[in-house]
Amino acid sequence: MTATDFDFVVVGGGPSGATAAHDLSSEGWRVLLLDRQGRPKPCGGAIPPRLIKDFDIPDHLLVAKIKCARMISPTDKQVDMHIDNGYVGMVDRQDFDEFLRVRAAQSGAIRQQAIFDKVEHDAEGTLWVQYTPVSGKEHAAIEPSKPVKVSARMVIGADGARSEVARQQIPLSDRTKYVFAYHEIIQAPLEKQSHDGERCDVYYQGEVSPDFYGWVFPHGKTMSVGTGSADKGFSLRGATGHLRKAAGLADMPTLRREGAPIPLKPLPHWDNGRDVLVIGDAAGVVAPSSGEGIYYAMDCARTMAHAAHMALKTGDPKCLKKGRQRFMKQHGKVFWILGMMQYFWYQNDKRREKFVKICEDKDVQRLTFESYMNKELTRRDPMAHLRIFLKDTAHLLGLAKT
Repeated sequence: MTATDFDFVVVGGGPSGATAAHDLSSEGWRVLLLDRQGRPKPCGGAIPPRLIKDFDIPDHLLVAKIKCARMISPTDKQVDMHIDNGYVGMVDRQDFDEFLRVRAAQSGAIRQQAIFDKVEHDAEGTLWVQYTPVSGKEHAAIEPSKPVKVSARMVIGADGARSEVARQQIPLSDRTKYVFAYHEIIQAPLEKQSHDGERCDVYYQGEVSPDFYGWVFPHGKTMSVGTGSADKGFSLRGATGHLRKAAGLADMPTLRREGAPIPLKPLPHWDNGRDVLVIGDAAGVVAPSSGEGIYYAMDCARTMAHAAHMALKTGDPKCLKKGRQRFMKQHGKVFWILGMMQYFWYQNDKRREKFVKICEDKDVQRLTFESYMNKELTRRDPMAHLRIFLKDTAHLLGLAKT
């Protein structure tokens, strides 16, 4: 076997890439982690207890602990959904992602701040990765800024939505849908009595988003205020300004602005059948309806890192496809249900009004949070599911009052 520089090159150091790099280096593989850094993804930053437990997240990274979600309808009706006996953790992506990258390095991965250029095979079949080292938040090239090439046995693309690794190597990688997200990190109004640092506000209003939702998420001393939409003609910045006024936050100082596309449908293929695979946002594993991505990105990374480990250990690249099958078997039904919810309830303000009304139901609240917190569809209490189904149907048919 020809010697290579690395067993794995992981492109992208967000939650997914850093998790894969950590798991593989912990198994003794030679791992290079490429990440440009300096550009946090626009993200509400919510992580469920299942993630905190499965991935050993220390408490000091939680900048807030959410115990209530307030749903706000087009007519400004408010429904508070309280979390009993638990909380949802909130993290700042800058600190959270860096913690994961540092942990990957401590497990043996080599970090390199760089821009990924391309991946290719030579005439002998050797896999090569080309990247350009950069420095600082502005991504200034390191002198003499020449591209670097390293060989690898396998490449893992964790470079986000519209992944360049996927574009170059994964078939049908353009077969997905996106919501374009934008948010503003602002100073939290800690001195105001109306401010609740343990409550997330979710706005289901056409002025905030015609096909998704807007959010106001507390992050301790700061807040994330933003919205998303698949409508390219919709002004996300204008809608966020409207949302800040509606939430009484227009005068709070803006610390930074961020935007990026978020995939809402898993790619049909996550590997090239040989030696390149994608994970996390690059694989499209963001939950429809909610836009939740951190847990699914990290769980996808762990599942596919194990599949990649087995592929190299056994010499069988079919292990990569089995990894995708394993992940989709666990989460595919949830993605389908959430996708149907988004399709039915987010189409117009009339339906959004009914959706918020449904959220008043105690069965809906309990089963929603049980499933979200544990990342498993709740199968207990079949009568509760039946009641929800009947109420859902009544609202769809216009038989229930809003």
